[in-house]
Amino acid sequence: MLQQTQSLTLLKPPAVHSSNAPDAFVTVLRSPWYGLVADLYDVVERTTGHYARSKGLKNLPFPLTTRTVTCPNAFGSDSEPVPVTVLGVDTFLPDSMQFALEYGCRLSPGGCYSILPSYRGETPDETHLNQYTHSEAEVPGSLDDMISYVDGYVKALATAVLDEHGDRIARLRGTTAHVERMAARGAPFERITFDQAVRIVGDVDGCVRDEGSWRSLTRKGERLLMQRVDEFVWVDHFDLLSVPFYQAFGDDAGRTARNADLFFGLGETVGGGERHSDIELLRKSMALHDVNEQEYAWYVRMRKDLPMVTSGFGMGIERFLMWVLSHDDIRDIPLMSRLNEHPAFPDAVTRP
Repeated sequence: MLQQTQSLTLLKPPAVHSSNAPDAFVTVLRSPWYGLVADLYDVVERTTGHYARSKGLKNLPFPLTTRTVTCPNAFGSDSEPVPVTVLGVDTFLPDSMQFALEYGCRLSPGGCYSILPSYRGETPDETHLNQYTHSEAEVPGSLDDMISYVDGYVKALATAVLDEHGDRIARLRGTTAHVERMAARGAPFERITFDQAVRIVGDVDGCVRDEGSWRSLTRKGERLLMQRVDEFVWVDHFDLLSVPFYQAFGDDAGRTARNADLFFGLGETVGGGERHSDIELLRKSMALHDVNEQEYAWYVRMRKDLPMVTSGFGMGIERFLMWVLSHDDIRDIPLMSRLNEHPAFPDAVTRP
């Protein structure tokens, strides 16, 4: 058993993620914390590829610009797109590769995956980054197929982390018990509906955000749900308007979406769902979400001319590693921080 050690001094990050001091990056390069994090990124990268290929998925290259963003079109999202001009072209940095992966499924019908940066216009804090590494995949099949894929994926990641660096993590961070519990979980993770989740935590103030036409769980609600149900729990069929338009209807009345989030660690760590396969239902959903169809004309055309039932998910790798390391500040995970940079080019470029 790796689990608990009697180490009195745990390895900690040097906490220079927001520093513009000229020697901050040297501190990072000399820190054993970032040496460990670098090794864990490598484990995740390799294991993701091995697992995806074992399921028939292919890794496809996509550009780091897009004119069709995904997240801002849900009423429950606080994220904004990040506009840029590249070689005179007005475009966005990608907030997700989801649409590109759906496109890729038409070229690779067995599914495809990517590990690439995502950019979101929100203020970073202990649990959020606005630039992070996104592990995403789109698979042929339903929401249940996606959940089965992710169950196996995160357990494969946990097993690989333990095999390659379990003793080191236990010695430097004090425990790997939580990673061992995930790796050893033979049965599927617990799964409940969003309505059930609301009933389970709704007795405590501040756990459910209710906007009338849609509801969502707060971070407090996610954590209480894990305490009351299980440390690994899927929640599916959220209120339709709390998730983006491309998630398929979860019921005939269109009240819920065929989506699911996997909660562990700090809360939501994986988010995914099944896409609309009926073009008229897609258009109805766009209207309900107040989305201009012309801004997604190619997507609607693709769904009309090349129909497929696909489902996909995304997981922030930094959030997964934060859980592996039993750490409480995601800003200490990226190997090369982009926090608190000078808005304009400085006279001397002192950060990599």
